[in-house]
Amino acid sequence: MKIWFITGASKGFGREWAIAALERGDRVAATARNVSTLDDLRDRFGDALLPLRLDVDDRDADFAAVEQAAKHFGRLDVVVNNAGYGQFGMIEELSEAEARAQFETNVFGALWVTQAALPILRAQGSGHILQVSSIGGISAFANIGIYNASKWALEGFSQALAQEVGHSGVKVTIIEPGGYSTDWGGPSAKSATPLPDYEPVRERAAEQRRSRVATPGDPVATRAAVLALVDAEKPPLRVFFGDGPLRIATADYESRLAEWQAWQELSVKAHGKP
Repeated sequence: MKIWFITGASKGFGREWAIAALERGDRVAATARNVSTLDDLRDRFGDALLPLRLDVDDRDADFAAVEQAAKHFGRLDVVVNNAGYGQFGMIEELSEAEARAQFETNVFGALWVTQAALPILRAQGSGHILQVSSIGGISAFANIGIYNASKWALEGFSQALAQEVGHSGVKVTIIEPGGYSTDWGGPSAKSATPLPDYEPVRERAAEQRRSRVATPGDPVATRAAVLALVDAEKPPLRVFFGDGPLRIATADYESRLAEWQAWQELSVKAHGKP
C-alpha cells in the first residue's frame, strides 16, 4: 500500500490518479482549492482519502499540508505536483500579473510542495515525486509562451533535483502529456487581452493545435500508466503520456541539432583561443 499526496485533485489528471490509487487500496491526501469537489470521493472511499484545502501559491500552506498528510498517514510514498493551469496569450499581450501568476502556480507551487516533501522522503530513504509537465515543457508554441516557460522551468529544476536526491532513494519522474480531454484549454485556462495585430498568428496557432491534437487522449487511460510508473523499480526521469508527444519532440530536437551543427563553426570561434 502506498501513501499519495496529490495537488489539484479536484479534476483532470489529479482526480483520475487519486481514483486509481484509492481503487487499488492505497491512501491519498488530495488537495483542492475547494474541497467540496472531493466529497463524492470521500463518500466512496471513506478514511482512505484525506481531503485538504490548499492553494499551492501559498508556501506556508504547502508545507503545512504536506506535514499534515505525513502525520495523518505515517509516511509519504508518492508526491504528485499536478496543480496548474494554462495561460493563453502572445508574449507581448501578457500583463505582469498574468505572467507572475502563471509562474506562482506552475513553478513555485510545485517547488514549495517539493521542498516540503523532501525532508520526509529523505528521512524515509524512499519516495517518488511526480512532476506534471507537458509536451509544452520541452517544446514551445505560439499563444502559450508563458505556459511553455513555466513548464520548462519545472523541467529544469526537476532534472537537477533528480541528480541531487538520487543517492537518498528518492525518485523523480517528469510526466509530459500531450493533448487530453481535460478542461486545460477550457474553464481552467486564462487568456490575456488580445491585440488585433496578432489575430493571424492566433488563428494559425489554433489550427496547428487542432492538428497536433486531432484525437485527444482519454484521461481515464492514464490511471494504469501512472500506477505502472510508481510501481516501477527504476522509473524514468521523463515519460510522455499520449500518442502525439514523441512525434513532436523528435521533429523539434532534430531541428535543434541541425541548427546547432550548422552554426558550430561560429560557436567554436566564439570560444576564443586557449
